[in-house]
Amino acid sequence: MSQSLQIRRIAGALGAEISGVDLSQDLPDQTIAAIRRALVEHQVIFFRGQALTPERQVAFGARFGPLNVHPFVAGMAGQPAVMEIIKEPQDRVNFGGGWHSDMSFLERPSIGSILYAVEVPDFGGDTLFASQAAAFEALSPGLQKTLEGLNAVHSASREYSARGHSAQKRSAMSVAEADGYVGEYVHPVVLVHPETGRKALYVNPAFTLRIDGWSKRESKPLLDYLFEHSRYEGFTCRFRWEPGSVAFWDNRSVWHFALNDYPGQRRHMRRVTVDPWPVEASARAGAAA
Repeated sequence: MSQSLQIRRIAGALGAEISGVDLSQDLPDQTIAAIRRALVEHQVIFFRGQALTPERQVAFGARFGPLNVHPFVAGMAGQPAVMEIIKEPQDRVNFGGGWHSDMSFLERPSIGSILYAVEVPDFGGDTLFASQAAAFEALSPGLQKTLEGLNAVHSASREYSARGHSAQKRSAMSVAEADGYVGEYVHPVVLVHPETGRKALYVNPAFTLRIDGWSKRESKPLLDYLFEHSRYEGFTCRFRWEPGSVAFWDNRSVWHFALNDYPGQRRHMRRVTVDPWPVEASARAGAAA
């Protein structure tokens, strides 16, 4: 069945659209393996015309690893691993409206996110993706070597605090304040992908606070440079949603940005997030040591 998959690249740096598969079915192992190969090769993959109930989205996501239950956003009743991401017509702030990598604020960050479109606006609401592998590879050898010797501190405290961007979404989502509740976790500035060996920058504007061992003032010029560099247009692709569309991206090497350009319209998405298997988490920890 995996031979029936059709894979079409959509941009130079990352992104491919896959057809010839029904994600609502119990797919054979070889098809799941083919999808995983496409994910790690293209970093973000897209499917159209899917019909996923929350239960079937959970079943599909669980084929790739344990599912994450978000510590600050309440999941669906009876399906805690499913986040309902809704922007109502009267809402001014959207969820995910800034460049970031999902869940880098955890001790064991997620490996991927699977987003399903239930209802989309007539225009706008696209999602941008940026390859952090391409961003790293475009740096000079000298800066690459310097960055490979650094770690960075990540935390949810800024994004999910009372004044944080995500916490402003309480009108449509149950978002808890992270003040005094979360810790800080250290991850390599350059992450070696455990499945491909490809190196990628692993810092992001939402959750990276500073370089480990540096002050915030010392960290700011370097991080600002990396944040600006990492969203260069040549490292990106853009996805136009339709009802039934699915995006599956690799948080180990991809940033994303949900555009907020559809005032007065409703957008309803559902997300499940895949955590690493324990062996992969151990490999990540070993690389950081």
